[in-house]
Amino acid sequence: MAASELDDDELPISGLQHLAFCPRQWALIHLEQAWVENLCTAEGRLLHEKADLPGESRRADVRTVRGMWLQSQRLHLTGRADIVEFRPVPYPVEYKRGKSKPNDCDTVQLCAQAFCLEEMLCVSIACGAIFYGNPRRRLEVVFTPQLRERTEDLTATMHRLYRNRKTPAATPGPYCQSCSLVDLCLPQATAQQNGAARWVAQQLHSLEQEVR
Repeated sequence: MAASELDDDELPISGLQHLAFCPRQWALIHLEQAWVENLCTAEGRLLHEKADLPGESRRADVRTVRGMWLQSQRLHLTGRADIVEFRPVPYPVEYKRGKSKPNDCDTVQLCAQAFCLEEMLCVSIACGAIFYGNPRRRLEVVFTPQLRERTEDLTATMHRLYRNRKTPAATPGPYCQSCSLVDLCLPQATAQQNGAARWVAQQLHSLEQEVR
């Protein structure tokens, strides 16, 4: 289901990266407006501030546009691309301070940028790239049918969560230690609370079955 079928709110493309990383992190940032800076987020912010400065340049047959505004009316997404190279087919490039991640949180964000460009410019985009600060090189991303479907599904989920305005319980994992919101999230405490709530619900359900 496309996000446009859920509501009329335009949501930031960057939210897809947060949601794919951790639904609770997404809700804390985008529903509760919570944010805590750490070394990683500060370095990432500075990197994006440099890459996002609007402007353009040309080298040989490639025109490079920085800080290009993006929008998809179909998916109700909006945001900025760090860099779009016109070769002449648009080639989005997203900048990340660290290294490539074991999940798809970065690639879905880039794919959503491609969706916006395809809609805005009436073109078909096969691939883009993510530039990682460690080890300072690009990783090309092919926009396969599977990645496109995953991105659309995640977009629909993001709109549904935004509409419901409920912050999911934590699912603790190794990735929690790299999250700047870990002290606000309290993953162990909220996960335990959620487990207790499930236990109470199960006990009530059992009692109801006995009464019947």
